[in-house]
Amino acid sequence: MADALKRHAAPVALALLILLMGVAMLVGWQRYNRDYVVAVEDDGSAVTKIIAEKIAGSASLRVSQLNGTIQSTAQDVRGFGWLKSDQVVKMPYSVDYFIDLGGLSARDLEWNPQSRTLIVNAPDVKPDRPNLDEARRTLVRTSGLFVTREAGEELSRRTSAHAQVRAEASARSPERMAQAREYGRAAIGKVMAAPLAAMGYDDARVIVTFPPERKEANRERWDVTTPINEVLANERRQR
Repeated sequence: MADALKRHAAPVALALLILLMGVAMLVGWQRYNRDYVVAVEDDGSAVTKIIAEKIAGSASLRVSQLNGTIQSTAQDVRGFGWLKSDQVVKMPYSVDYFIDLGGLSARDLEWNPQSRTLIVNAPDVKPDRPNLDEARRTLVRTSGLFVTREAGEELSRRTSAHAQVRAEASARSPERMAQAREYGRAAIGKVMAAPLAAMGYDDARVIVTFPPERKEANRERWDVTTPINEVLANERRQR
């Protein structure tokens, strides 16, 4: 019996290995086709089309958006240092700020019946990846004795990359994060107002805190006494 199992184990393992290799090759080909193969018409001309797309659900709440114009520069050196070129571009950009409400649970909601105050210990605001609107560039200035096509493409790539890094740094600055948290506070307050009103607490106050703000001194000042899940359970029992 054991010998029979051993005889069958090797072919099965080989078949699984071949299957895994086939799947890996298929995934690799799909990615190569998506990123590098040019879609063409019947006459051979390239065509504008959607190559790949997908849609996914999200529990994140967009609370604010940062808009601005960014200037980015880049330099390219080729030909053993003889061919130097520079590029300066200006373009609009935007950054959305989100709060993941999907990570909010009953443990993060606390109720003070004396002051009729709901405290929401929310996840922190997170900036999304900056959106560089390169189609609306207001300035593209390229200089150099002789700028090859490859150098021009590299300059364009570098200016975009530099702009992306600079926009991300600006979006995550303490000043911008503080502003985004204030908008997040207002947005979550509106979200929580409806269920409170339905429970008969139209005059209730909503305090929203974020991780950098949650200190013991603040918690004592707010005087939280009852988790919201206990409040809801008491409300259901009274009904």
